[in-house]
Amino acid sequence: MGLFEKLKQGLSKTRKNLVEKAESLFRGRVVNEKLLNELEEVLIMADVGPKASGSIISALKDKFKKGEIPDTIWLKNAMKEEIKKSIQDGTRIKITAEMPYVILAVGVNGTGKTTTIGKLARRFTGDGLKVILAAGDTFRAAAIEQLEIWAQRADAQIVKHKSGADPAAVAYDAIASAKARSADVVIIDTAGRLHTKTNLMEELKKIKRVISREMASAPHEVLLVVDAISGQNVIHQAKMFNDAVGVTGIALTKLDGTAKGGIVVAIKKELNIPVKLIGIGEGIEDLRDFDAEEFVDALFG
Repeated sequence: MGLFEKLKQGLSKTRKNLVEKAESLFRGRVVNEKLLNELEEVLIMADVGPKASGSIISALKDKFKKGEIPDTIWLKNAMKEEIKKSIQDGTRIKITAEMPYVILAVGVNGTGKTTTIGKLARRFTGDGLKVILAAGDTFRAAAIEQLEIWAQRADAQIVKHKSGADPAAVAYDAIASAKARSADVVIIDTAGRLHTKTNLMEELKKIKRVISREMASAPHEVLLVVDAISGQNVIHQAKMFNDAVGVTGIALTKLDGTAKGGIVVAIKKELNIPVKLIGIGEGIEDLRDFDAEEFVDALFG
């Protein structure tokens, strides 16, 4: 199966929830204000979110008034174009800064953060880069072990302390080690215990401060890992982490297991933080750079 076909398959639940519901709404109907208002409800229910849905429908109403949407076939195409426009600014992770390039990975437990780090590390080592992983989730021995397994799979090195150690010290040592070994990339795992939210955010701020002390330009990327299954709760998580550490990109996992893929559109409108990576399966190749055009084509395909 080709990569595009895999993406189409991964978005099948979202397609049913958004595109097929819209098509069902259009059947036998003429385009008018009432239909467009009903379409707005379909978008909101598909987790596109009230703000983005309102913006898309407003643009469609303008086109309708100008006579640019004569029937529902034109309406479907216009809807596709407006969705594409609303998420167009995705930027990929590019290793461009002074070495080592430091990625701070944050997110709540259970979103697939450690797995995403492992797959990203494998991609970088596959490109011939030297990668160090920092086991900064020191509160869970299982998280350290999981990262060790991924380090072996990805042919990356790992810096770890014993369980319960200071996460900021692990991050500091990883960057110092990367400089000493001339590594290209450091990816720092962090804890995600949301039930102690205030403590967690303070801890992440401390890690970021310590990283910046060891390397003024770092972290070069603060990557928030969220799972699409959470739907609108993704927005809440992103706001919280962004307020604490300034998120520069989002990795949206588990898109293949949810009908809530419309959250991609909501993220851009609500937060203006680019989705940089999407996860559509278990394989290493299933962590993909986010491409708005490809995403919408696969969704409507």
